[in-house]
Amino acid sequence: MGAFRGLAAIFYKEAIHASRDRMSIMFALIMPILQMVILGTAIDTNIRQIPTVVYDLSGSSAVTGFPGIGSADSRAFLDRLRNSDTYRIYKYVNSDRELNEEMIAGRARVGIKIPVDFARNLLDGNTAQVLVAVDGSDSSVAGQAVNVASQIGLDESLRRLMPAGAAIPLEVRPKLLFNPDSRSPNFFLPGLLAVLTLFVTTMLTAFSIVREKERGTLEQLLVTPIRPLGLMLGKILPYFGLAAFELCVILAFMRFVFQVPIHGHWSVFLLLSMSYLFVNLAIGLLISTKANSQAEALQLALMTLLPSIFLSGYIFPRDTMPTVFYLLSYCVPATYMVDISRGVILRGAGLAELWDNALILTVMGIFVLFLAARRFRRMIV
Repeated sequence: MGAFRGLAAIFYKEAIHASRDRMSIMFALIMPILQMVILGTAIDTNIRQIPTVVYDLSGSSAVTGFPGIGSADSRAFLDRLRNSDTYRIYKYVNSDRELNEEMIAGRARVGIKIPVDFARNLLDGNTAQVLVAVDGSDSSVAGQAVNVASQIGLDESLRRLMPAGAAIPLEVRPKLLFNPDSRSPNFFLPGLLAVLTLFVTTMLTAFSIVREKERGTLEQLLVTPIRPLGLMLGKILPYFGLAAFELCVILAFMRFVFQVPIHGHWSVFLLLSMSYLFVNLAIGLLISTKANSQAEALQLALMTLLPSIFLSGYIFPRDTMPTVFYLLSYCVPATYMVDISRGVILRGAGLAELWDNALILTVMGIFVLFLAARRFRRMIV
């Protein structure tokens, strides 16, 4: 037990300091909730109501010059686009120039041009073409617009080619598991939970030893018989309790405010999450041993945030990453927490499916904690 000498004293000292530091408590508890409210309500991954402009030359509009009249076939096609909830036709124009102006100005993300011979070609059994011009400056909107337009066109073609009452040769019935309503909060917030807890827990301990340096109290600790490992654990434990409480608050807020169902058991989620909190607090301690000021500690802590967002699979699927970054993602703790969070909350997974993630995080935390203790031992020498 000599390696843990001084743990109780440091724990008592840090617990008193944390309880008196109202700004840290406010930062740990209020900021994650505020960020979750902003991001959870503002971000919707489902692309709907894309602003669309139409230039319809079909039928009578080509003769009368009045936009929006078109032929019965063109109106039926446009109605199908509207009913898909993907397109929002806000304007009809009378020329290619007007259509291009709407696209260039950014008022329209999709421009649809229906030619003069659209209805006649359909009536004669020929191929009728429709131009769907899509703004490619936003890849997610562009992809959704192209896919829905192609699907509607294919479905319309099959309907016209097949005899009335004939059975469809092949029918695919997709079933969306775990999030059947495709609610963005259900997918977005479990991953966001991992990012929010990462930032807060890392910041809580990143300032701990740096604060001792700036106040000149670190020298007093250096002359005491406290062992480095005991100091590290004593620094972590008070913030571990605060981080665990914060995680419970975020989980309850996500469940009852944003109505995200938890398909697994909440106790399993909390148990598996403890290893994630531990490794983040250890990373914060390692940062505090390297930084000489709180500003430097903040910069180093922010460096851990971006890899956790972009390499963990929270936003971009890891399977589509280049090999180098895919392998690098295994070194990011948030990768395993995102899997735990989505596994328990969305898929209803349990310990049998996710225990290895918690084990890897625990090993990471122990390794980082020993690195921090080793660096502090060098500071003593």
